[in-house]
Amino acid sequence: MVRKELREHIFKMLFQIEFNDPQEMPEQIEYYFSTLEDAADKDKEYIKRKYAAVLEKTEEIDELINANAKGWKTTRMNKVDLSILRLAVYEMKWDDEVPVGVAINEAVELTKTFSSDEAPSFINGVLGKIARSLEETKE
Repeated sequence: MVRKELREHIFKMLFQIEFNDPQEMPEQIEYYFSTLEDAADKDKEYIKRKYAAVLEKTEEIDELINANAKGWKTTRMNKVDLSILRLAVYEMKWDDEVPVGVAINEAVELTKTFSSDEAPSFINGVLGKIARSLEETKE
């Protein structure tokens, strides 16, 4: 699988946490992987590892999103957009394999596929602000 497909699967798994009890998630994840017949074991491991890493940082990720999404809080956001933002922010801040620009671009592409017509500009704007704030903290 190419990285774009892997990212889409991670997004779909993150989206599920918005609608399932935390206790149900292991079963939901197991079911999800049973539907991925064309995925190699290494792809499944990558997806699981990155999904778990994003979950581990969700509180910090949401703080960054809330601080940079003017007029919006994560509790009020569209769940598709929130899931995409969480994945992108994780990649921007903690995943050294993904350049910031790529994380933003891929998030916008996911948004074009799975969200509303207005959402790509919202996602791009929030992630642009986060990228600038992350850059400032590095200096």
